[in-house]
Parts: sequence; C-alpha cells; structure tokens
Amino acid sequence: MRALADAIPEPYWLRQPGAPEPADPLTTAENADLAVIGAGYSGLWTALLAKERDPGRDVVVVEAGTAGWAASGRNGGFCAASLTHGFDNGLSRFPGEMDTLERLGRRNLAEIEDTVRRYDIDCDFSRTGELHVATAGWQVRELGAYHAAAAGRGLDVRLLDRDAVRAEVDSPTYLGGVWDRDGCAMVDPARLVWGLRRACADLGVRFYDNTRVDRIDTIPGGLRLHTLRGRVDARRVALATGAYGNLLRRLRHYVIPVYDYALMTEPLTAGRLAAVGWANRQGIGDSGNQFHYYRLTADNRILWGGYDAVYYRGGRISTDHDQRTATFHLLARHFAETFPQLDGLRFTHKWGGVIDACSRFSGFYGTAHSGRLAYAAGYTGLGVGATRFGANVMLDLLDGARTPLTTLKLVRSKPIPFPPEPVRTGVIQLTRWSIAQADRHDGRRNLWLRTLDRVGLGFDS
Repeated sequence: MRALADAIPEPYWLRQPGAPEPADPLTTAENADLAVIGAGYSGLWTALLAKERDPGRDVVVVEAGTAGWAASGRNGGFCAASLTHGFDNGLSRFPGEMDTLERLGRRNLAEIEDTVRRYDIDCDFSRTGELHVATAGWQVRELGAYHAAAAGRGLDVRLLDRDAVRAEVDSPTYLGGVWDRDGCAMVDPARLVWGLRRACADLGVRFYDNTRVDRIDTIPGGLRLHTLRGRVDARRVALATGAYGNLLRRLRHYVIPVYDYALMTEPLTAGRLAAVGWANRQGIGDSGNQFHYYRLTADNRILWGGYDAVYYRGGRISTDHDQRTATFHLLARHFAETFPQLDGLRFTHKWGGVIDACSRFSGFYGTAHSGRLAYAAGYTGLGVGATRFGANVMLDLLDGARTPLTTLKLVRSKPIPFPPEPVRTGVIQLTRWSIAQADRHDGRRNLWLRTLDRVGLGFDS
C-alpha cells in the first residue's frame, strides 16, 4: 500500500484553484419568482435554464455549503447522454420509450456541449465516448447482446474483441469491449460547476451560500423557505438537494445515500502513458455488477473509482464516511491488477462522497405543495448530464405544462420505494453480498437477485 502513503484525503477536483468566492449567507427576508435549493448540477442547471427561458425571472439559489461541494464536485466527470443509467437499464424499465429517451439524451448532451461553448466554461469538455470492457467471459456475452440491441437502434457503438480493446487501452484483464463512441463526454466536474455558477451570476441569479433551508411552509401565492437567519418567499421552488432531501418527507422512501470512493494518481509520464495506450482518452467502465470507472485527466492522471459502494446503517450521512481505508486499499489493489505496467505509480488523492440512489438507478421527478415545488432526485451516480434534463423537467412541472417531457413514463412514474429501517439495511447488505457472489460465479444471479429483478427493486455498485 505504499502507493497510498502520501494520498491527500480530499477530492482532487475541489483542491484546484479557480473556485468562486462564496456568496454571503442569507440574513434578511427576500422575495423571488423562483427559489432553487441546492447549488450542485441539478440546481445550477435549473437556475440557468430558468433565466434562459425568461430573462426577467427573478431567481435565487440557496445553498447549504458552497457550489459543488457535494456530489457535483466529487464525481468521475463522466457526462453521459443516458437518462436511464445506461442503455440496458433503460431498455428493461422503459422499453416503449427507449428510442425517445436515447434521442432526448443525446440532444441533452449536445446542448450541454453548446452551453459550455457559449458561456466559455473551461472544464476540459471532451467528447471521447465511453469504453465498456469485459473482464470475464459472461461479461463478453452480455456486452455482445448490448451491442446488438444498441446498434440495432442506430447508436454509434463498436464491438471490440480482446485484441481490439487492448489496442485501445492495454490491460491483461480485458477480454473484449464495446466503445460507445458519442454517448459520453469527459469533463472536469468541479470546473463545470464553477462555470455554471458564473454563467448564472452573469445572468442575474442571486446566490446565498452557507445557508441551510430548515423548513418549507405554504404562504399565500407561494412558499416560504426558512433559514437560520433569514427567509425567502418565492412563487415557485425547485428542490435540487440530491441525497440531502430531508425537506420533503416522501423522498425518504425513494432515495438512499450511498457512498462512492475514488483515487487519483500522480500524472503519468509519456513513457507510462505509452505503456497503457489510451490514445482516444475514452472514459472506461468495466462490466461486473460491482464495477470500476476510470478516466484520464487533462494532465494525464488516472481517476480510479467505484466498485465498493457502501450504505451505512440507518442511511447516516457524515463527513466521517468520506474516508474509508479498507475501500482505498481494495481500489489500489484492483488498479494494480488492471495496469501492472504502472507498478510504482502513486496516488495523490483519495476521497469519498454520497450519491442519491434509487431502486431504478435513474432520476425521478415530481411535485409537492400543490404544484408550487418540483423535485428531481435519484440519479444514482449518473447525474452529470442527466441533471440538465431533470432541470428542464422541473421547470415544465412548475409551469404546469403538458410537454413532451412531462408526458414521459420516465417522468410520470416513480421507483419502487425502499423498505423502512431496519429492514432496509438488511435488504441492502443481502443484495450487496448477492451481487458480489454473482460476479464470482459467471454472472449467475441467485434467487434473491432474480426476485428483486422481477419487482423492479435493485441495488448496484
């Protein structure tokens, strides 16, 4: 574990220079047409799109910390077109809408790219696509089926055998792969947050940082957000708090906080990078039930994360959980097995963070307070791109409009709720054990997993 000896216990992205100065906390009574709670991707996209739709709309963003301090600044930077946490998951849950959802997702990704260009957001946005790799025979078979279904719908996916995938990125663990050539972009997640915040501010959005909303009440003509030293009265409210969704009790049934962990290496020398290949700089995900995701940064570091998703008993969220030695050791060992030619490479950063997971793995949407509040949650780690789609959904819902988005089954339906504690913890731990067993036994899913598949309730890494 010498590779971890000097790793800084903080998110790499958030330690970079260039973060905006925090806005002052709210200490007065304010009014707004739209109040957005949360300054991560979901909240910032909502504020930006609200101003683009109506430049005269008065928009306020209230944030408990600072912009991007939670999931939006800690993720791997995979900005995917998928709105359904991957093609296979979407096809199993929304087969009748899959063509539409794929079209909307790719349009959403193109519009994100356009936004980055128009607002001159320096976030290393690169349309590299994503390489799905197989490290076991059963994964080769499943990737073949995925390729056939996706290619049959006209998606730009390329099936790679062992030699072809290792020509892209060289690992002795690879047996095959599928390259989704235009369905994903790589970004610097923190700089995307900071750029979106700057764009919002330039359009007149007002920000209050380090201001937690404690309660929401109905008042004539709108809603009142109560904070420690002030309040905001707003005609409409967008709740964009991810895993921190305690302001709306119903979300507690659908969302669980799951901790994800990542490592960042020192920059690779030219020789080390040549030993791996990776000329096309794709994001990579392996194809087990417990999977790793990894990518190159602009200065040729490797971010290596995933696999060991952790739910803490009772759904506790605590900064104490941001560091987990056993998981970092596991990730470091898996990295060494995947890239033995990088022996001696050191990790400079190690961190964790909480994501908002739901039983269908993709975002869900709704309203409360007689339609004055809209929410989006449950992206389960694939929200860098999908939150922009969710922001458009929330704005349509707040307008009370029947639109091509609000009529989707994806938008109208909800995930299966999780059982209450303490059953919830038991169910999740049994499921985690079962998926680990499936990975060890040629992908065969036991009775428990097959039962969860039938009822639409699941848990994944």
